Formats: sequence, C-alpha cells, structure tokens
Amino acid sequence: MKRAVFLDRDGTLIADKDYLHRPEEVVIFPGAGAALRRLREAGFMLFIVTNQSGVGRAYFTLKDVHEVHQHLTREFAKEGVGFEKIYFAAEAPEQPSRGRKPSPEFLFDARDEFGLDLSESYFIGDKLIDLECGWNAGVKTSILVRTGYGAQAERKLNSNHKPGSALVVDDLAAAARWILNGPIE
Repeated sequence: MKRAVFLDRDGTLIADKDYLHRPEEVVIFPGAGAALRRLREAGFMLFIVTNQSGVGRAYFTLKDVHEVHQHLTREFAKEGVGFEKIYFAAEAPEQPSRGRKPSPEFLFDARDEFGLDLSESYFIGDKLIDLECGWNAGVKTSILVRTGYGAQAERKLNSNHKPGSALVVDDLAAAARWILNGPIE
C-alpha cells in the first residue's frame, strides 16, 4: 500500500485570497516546492483537496478553477513536484456536496483509485475542516499549518476535537520535516 500527503490549497500551498480565480493572482508560499519535493522523494504521493465554493456561489466558473490548477501544476513542476490528482468541491456550503470538506469522500476516492493506505497518510491544511477531513478518513495525522487561517484555527482547537490527533506547525516546510523526521525534541 502507498502513502500519501493530502494538501489543502488556499492558505496551505498558496496565499489565501478570497475567491481566487485568476492564475496571475496565485502566490505560492516560499519553501512549498522544496518541501513537497522532499515528500515525493521519500515516496509519498501528493494530492490537493480543496473547497472552491466560489463556483457554487456563481463568483467564478469551473473553467477558472481549472485554469488556476493548471497554473499551479506548471509552477510546482518547475520545482520538480507533481500531484497525482487535484480534487475540488465546487458547491457552496449550503448546497449538497459529496466531497466538500470535512467530508472524507475525496480521500476515499484517492485510496480506491491509487491503492493508498490512509492509516499511513497525512492531511495538511490551515482550517479545522481540513483536520476533520483527515480525521474522518482515518489518516495517521492531521497537521494544521499556521499560514492562511491556521493561526485562527489553532485558537479554536479545543476538547471537541480529537486530543492528540492534530499537530500544529508553522508552515508546509515544517509539516514536511515532521512527516519525514518525526517529532523534534
């Protein structure tokens, strides 16, 4: 069975800009490419799992989402990083959705399509719904990054969330170091 790292998009890989839909507005966080390359070199498959409710709210189109993802894929490829697949939920929060986080359905889809062992995989994101998506799928660890909305989400972590099952780190590079090297004393 293969291991994977599932990644939120906005606030984790790139700067979170409300309803981002133009490729030229994508800002990749410094060090993200190198961190992902190290994970790939260690044998992890990489997946993006993102909610893009701007489509469901009619702020932008599916074509816009695909163009942003194509741009993102090209930019990371320049750093030697490839993604197996990008999953996105286009529905607004109040609309029915099979895959909108915190639903684990996209992780289950990836497990079935790519032969993944979710219990040896990770989810990295900047919101509580990212952690919950990972928990709902049974990943080894859900990791909260303090980039994007992560610092706010960290303050909301409380006893309602599974104790000890979330790791909080500064950014994607720190998350990758933790995955590859384990806890740093």
